[in-house]
Amino acid sequence: MNADPVKLDAGQVLDLARKTFEIEAAAVLGMSKRLGGEFAQAVELMLACQGRVVVMGMGKSGHIGRKIAATLASTGTPAMFVHPAEASHGDLGMITAQDVVLAISNSGESEELTVILPVLSRQGVPMIAITGGAQSALARHARITLDSSVALEACPLNLAPTASTTAQLAMGDALAVALLDVRGFREEDFARSHPGGALGRKLLTHVSDVMRSGDAVPQVRSDTSFSDLMREMSAKGLGASAIVDGERRVLGIFTDGDLRRLVEKGTDLRSSKAGDVMHANPRTVRADSLAVEAAALMEQYRITSVLVVDESGVLCGALNSNDLMRAKVI
Repeated sequence: MNADPVKLDAGQVLDLARKTFEIEAAAVLGMSKRLGGEFAQAVELMLACQGRVVVMGMGKSGHIGRKIAATLASTGTPAMFVHPAEASHGDLGMITAQDVVLAISNSGESEELTVILPVLSRQGVPMIAITGGAQSALARHARITLDSSVALEACPLNLAPTASTTAQLAMGDALAVALLDVRGFREEDFARSHPGGALGRKLLTHVSDVMRSGDAVPQVRSDTSFSDLMREMSAKGLGASAIVDGERRVLGIFTDGDLRRLVEKGTDLRSSKAGDVMHANPRTVRADSLAVEAAALMEQYRITSVLVVDESGVLCGALNSNDLMRAKVI
């Protein structure tokens, strides 16, 4: 390499970047045009798998393989990555005849991979190959071969795996998408495998998970004095209080915003009762509703607190926007 300082040619850099995009896009489109019945057979074999899809690959193909295994696992197809070199030193015991091996190699001749192919064949492990080498050792051992060959790498030297690894990744994504569709995989299923993500929180968190309950819920009777109403609100820190009847059915709500509006009007509140100042028939949610539905209700009606009721309209909880923010629902 030249140790002298290199002067950046911005125009050349942009041209190379665009050329890279064009070459890699052409590789994926070319693969799409060649796609045939083997792909459907591969999906059928993976769908029927009683164990796991074991993804294998060396070098850059191995990095792609790890991502494909992760994508399969998160979209309803149990999968894991096994390093071919480690497989030769004991990890082959992880693979059973109930599994399906998805082996990835651009040349199809990676030594660490080809050395274990006969062993896998003797064990009766079905194998799917993603390779650019149609006549390679990998293709010969595979039950199904998916052609990921590319005409040209994006590397100016045509050496570094670039377009070929993009093609492998796209093929893996296509398998995962086809499988999730056939399985009827839904947003709720995706959320269950991503409980820490934003989608998981939206689709798995219920109002009952984040609401305040028991003594933490501010509530008074309709004949409660205004001063006692304010004490209840201050003590519970919700910014609102439910007004309930003798069976704790919700009659109304009184909020900080209601107080501000009454003060601005100059209303004499000293002799008022909770039932006089409450907002009747307030918006409520059920405890078994999704927390994101409560968030949508607050946004739609521009309110910051909502009461939670059961099927009989009996108060069982309350929450405000801060509770939803702490739960990272909004």
